Amino acid sequence: MTYNPRTVIHYCAIIAFGGFVFGLDAALISGTVDYLQEAFSLDALQLGTLVGAPSLGILVALPFAGYICNRFGRKKALQLIALLYLISAIGSALAPTYSILYAARFLGGLAFTSLALASMFIGELAPSALRGKLVTLTQINIVIGLSGAYYFNHWIYQAASSGAEWALSLGLHQHTWRFMFGAEIPFALLWFLLIYLIPESPAWLIQQGKTDEARNLLARWTPHDQVTPAIEAIQAGLTNASATQHPDQPSTASLSIRQQLSLLFHRPMRTILIIAFTLAIAQQATGINAILFYAQTVFKQLGIGNDAAFAQTTYIGLTSIVFTVIGLLLVDRCGRRPLILWGMLWIVLSLALGSYTFGQARYQLTSHDLTQLPQLENPERLNPIAGITFTSDITFKKTLTRFLGEADAQRHQSALLEKALTIRASLALFAILSFIAAFHFSVGPLMWVLFSEIFPVAIRGIAIPLFSIVTSLTNYIIQLFFPWQLQTQGMSQIMLTYAVLVGIGTLVLLFVLKETKNRTLEEIQTLLISPES
Repeated sequence: MTYNPRTVIHYCAIIAFGGFVFGLDAALISGTVDYLQEAFSLDALQLGTLVGAPSLGILVALPFAGYICNRFGRKKALQLIALLYLISAIGSALAPTYSILYAARFLGGLAFTSLALASMFIGELAPSALRGKLVTLTQINIVIGLSGAYYFNHWIYQAASSGAEWALSLGLHQHTWRFMFGAEIPFALLWFLLIYLIPESPAWLIQQGKTDEARNLLARWTPHDQVTPAIEAIQAGLTNASATQHPDQPSTASLSIRQQLSLLFHRPMRTILIIAFTLAIAQQATGINAILFYAQTVFKQLGIGNDAAFAQTTYIGLTSIVFTVIGLLLVDRCGRRPLILWGMLWIVLSLALGSYTFGQARYQLTSHDLTQLPQLENPERLNPIAGITFTSDITFKKTLTRFLGEADAQRHQSALLEKALTIRASLALFAILSFIAAFHFSVGPLMWVLFSEIFPVAIRGIAIPLFSIVTSLTNYIIQLFFPWQLQTQGMSQIMLTYAVLVGIGTLVLLFVLKETKNRTLEEIQTLLISPES
């Protein structure tokens, strides 16, 4: 094939498009929460279990992801992942029962391994000067997918509520949540087909002893005089990593999973392990996916009503895109370390502001308010609390449940909050969007950039999925308990907890995180791998 330096960018763009599918798959459920609660009569933990099903799925899949991508190659692993996304989207849209919907969402979680695999795959394809930008392409696609999910949900909700003849004929008003899930299907199918156009990773080919094939592949986008040095650098990385613990074993192609794990947890890797563990936990301890996956629920806590809550979620998507692009433009100019550290401090301050704002909220229903709730049967049931001011959303919600019963309190909670709540809504909205901006500017995309750089090639296929398990486990816990926390602790306490956890992570990284900007993968290993003592 003729040499074309843009070829590798085209390949990386196809790989990164999986981030768009992930974003859709992850965020579409935010618009379905109320419909699913009503359709399947879910309590808080059942809802959290359903929303967290993909995170449980990725926990199951990640231990096998390293073996699959090392045994069969990065491309075949990505093809399997794309097929899982497609099956999950179809199953979610057509699910007749809670169990089948849970299974479909869980299956989609198996495909979430695309995040770890994409960063590794792109990191192995991309030249060092472009690696930061190209790995971050996945994050850009994720936030575009998230934004797309919110816009699809908003549009489908409006169409279903419009009473238009075409919407009625399609059954949008009866099957709103099914159409929301179904919006993913054409994009999952497109990505599945596009993957056939990309090649295998040169690093994996060399690891398998297919050096000539890797040479021909690199010649597609690498200048002729740089092909041999590129191959030698990859071979050196493989040999050096193996020699760290296996000096008599020059090739890592035959290393077992146990041997690769032994290499990963060997003493010289301690700095890399501290960085990876801290990033993996702190990224999800921000609570980002609680906000993204329950976006409509969070905005309803501002007392703005159901219609406005759907509309406000689109601001999350727009903010995510803008600040991810800004981060992308700065990642290879300012470096990884300052963006991550300053970004995490920004996250802490945003969460603290949000906690303070929700903590200052007050809740009071007047007698006049009760006459303005035509959809609530027997509103006089709330007369005993008319005029009483509540300083806690938890106390207010529990009081509603006591007087209305759990079903009616849940069904009319949005309308009651809209009438009762007094809060500096613009300040709370600013805090939430500031948090979203800070995350996508820093630790959101840059964790994956660092994961693609800090691990030696010899163990990258095991290391990245392993630390993806850590971040996925944190994510699963956050998502599972968020509805219960919202019901028992309230937004103020939730956001304060996230701020404290991220603050601890920031302090750890301040002392151990090294700059990797403009360094080759081999130079990064020399910087981070400690000598034997």
